[in-house]
Amino acid sequence: MKKFPVFIVLLLSFILILSACGKEEKAEEKKKEGNKTAEKKEDQDLFAKIKDDGKLRIGTEGTYAPFTFHDQSGNLTGFDVEIATEVAKRLGVKPEFKETQWDAIFAGLDSKRFDMIANQVGIRPDRQEKYDFSDPYITSAAVLITHKDNNEVKAFEDIKGLNSAQSLTSNYGEMAKKYGANLVGVEGFTQSVELLASKRVDVTINDRITVLDYSKQKPDAPIKIVDTSEEASVSGLMFRKDSGTLVDEVNKALSEMIADGTYTKISEKWFGEDVLK
Repeated sequence: MKKFPVFIVLLLSFILILSACGKEEKAEEKKKEGNKTAEKKEDQDLFAKIKDDGKLRIGTEGTYAPFTFHDQSGNLTGFDVEIATEVAKRLGVKPEFKETQWDAIFAGLDSKRFDMIANQVGIRPDRQEKYDFSDPYITSAAVLITHKDNNEVKAFEDIKGLNSAQSLTSNYGEMAKKYGANLVGVEGFTQSVELLASKRVDVTINDRITVLDYSKQKPDAPIKIVDTSEEASVSGLMFRKDSGTLVDEVNKALSEMIADGTYTKISEKWFGEDVLK
């Protein structure tokens, strides 16, 4: 029997090993591709699954009045809660709210604890890269607020050299600084209004919806809006990327709510006016 040189045997063994490794890598890649395809299909079929289950799982904070919070009886309520409940109703399913802290709410969506977030989430380019959004259902802009007796300040440009009550790390604080105001640090909007009402500061800048809610709760507060920023931010209901027809169906529901006056009714209940305009 003819004997093969040792180096030929080693070479053949090496080729066999490489071939086996290549097959394992291809099998692993195929498995990963299969998992991705399955995940994508699951997201595309999400609306069908929601319809079969008869429920829409909604992530929300439950501690963020007036959008999502608990009333004196302990019931979850708020503008976002009512909007999401009406959307679910029009989809033909029941809403199932999953309360989650803001810091964990995106992770909850990623891990599929819920199908949608309703929590006044701002639509921003960095978020749109990773998530899908509904059409905007909230529009809000920065507003300049003064004491009701102040007739000197009429525009943002008038606050140079004046004292403005602001959270020092907020976008509104930066805005006040840009217009030349002297910042007086506060913890939140309520403290700003208290300083303004007692005339210990001249102005404050904050979100229009926040001011509308405060004025609705305390109509006798001695404050007024004197100017509104031209740049407005918008918020939408948020979904995992590639949520398929679910986003389309939610947009359809929102569109119908706006057309038949349901949206305006809910908005006026919470803010005294339509917050989409």
